[in-house]
Amino acid sequence: MTAWVGVGRSDIGLVRTMNQDAFVTMDHLGFWALADGMGGHAGGEIAAQSAIATAAARAELFADPLRNGQCTPQDFLQDVMTHAHDAVLGRARLEPRLARMGTTLVALLMTSGAIPTAHLAHVGDSRGYLFRDGRLAPSTRDHTLIETYLARGIVTPASAKTHPERHVLTKAIGIAHSAEPDLTTLPLAPSDILLLCSDGLTKMLEDADIADIMTRAQGDPTRICDRLLDTALARGGEDNVTVIVIAHR
Repeated sequence: MTAWVGVGRSDIGLVRTMNQDAFVTMDHLGFWALADGMGGHAGGEIAAQSAIATAAARAELFADPLRNGQCTPQDFLQDVMTHAHDAVLGRARLEPRLARMGTTLVALLMTSGAIPTAHLAHVGDSRGYLFRDGRLAPSTRDHTLIETYLARGIVTPASAKTHPERHVLTKAIGIAHSAEPDLTTLPLAPSDILLLCSDGLTKMLEDADIADIMTRAQGDPTRICDRLLDTALARGGEDNVTVIVIAHR
């Protein structure tokens, strides 16, 4: 029997004193999620861990309703993201030292059928990618000021790479009253590979670098995962780095 399998790895990097990323792989549910926290000392770590723990718990709770057709994949993901947001907000209200903590969150749910389909939800700038036939394509769009500037033509793609506001988020889990996720649906072929990553990877590697590594790893998710992380560290590891690679096995 074949299935979609995810391999995840996280590293503190070479500059940070704490790993504020978190992730979960739940192959048995076809669910994977990744968070990159922010919010002062310890706040980012707690926000990311709270979001991922809540996402995993809600995924388990909604597994049977999803299988039985009692909810849609979009309902499933909306529930995961909403409860993760509420969990981070609730924790911050209980502990004033955690005020203004928040986190990105990208989640992927796989459904089977005549055509396997990946359903993604995301808030923030942790990304999802689809690797198909040697080409890497983004499946998410960052919720950042720089993306807003690019869309309005205020900056060029070249200047965006070094702009001082390039990492300022416009949306995050746990920050505002609500955080409506972007939802994306991707019909898949068995040879496709999916990548979820925190910006600790994309700060260090261009998309072309990621695609080259994935090509050279010949479809092995463990090898891809290890080589992406190792390359990000070799190039400076300026932030926590977390990746999940999902492939058909």
